[in-house]
Amino acid sequence: MPNLYDLAYDLEKGLRESAEFQGLKQAYDAVMADEAAKQMFDNFRQTQIVLQQKQMQGEEITEEEIEQARKTVELVQQHPQISKLMEQEQHLNTVINDVSRIITKPLEELYSENS
Repeated sequence: MPNLYDLAYDLEKGLRESAEFQGLKQAYDAVMADEAAKQMFDNFRQTQIVLQQKQMQGEEITEEEIEQARKTVELVQQHPQISKLMEQEQHLNTVINDVSRIITKPLEELYSENS
């Protein structure tokens, strides 16, 4: 019987070596090497974190905050290096979501059999 933790560590290693992760790492390193892009990206991430925390705590997000977040997103999407980073991140997230669906399939099948 396989040890699930060993399989998980193998999956982690595979993820680190994957083309998807390597593409994300290269895009991230390119943004971090450009001071203006890094500052813009850090501001974007900070805006995301603040809004997520407010949402999780059930606090209301103001129209002004929504508008500021929208402007921040538009700004970073116009920066070629950050745009590439976001594209690579989305691609890797798709892969991770696919893997998650695959590994949870036994549970899904088990519970759907008894419905």
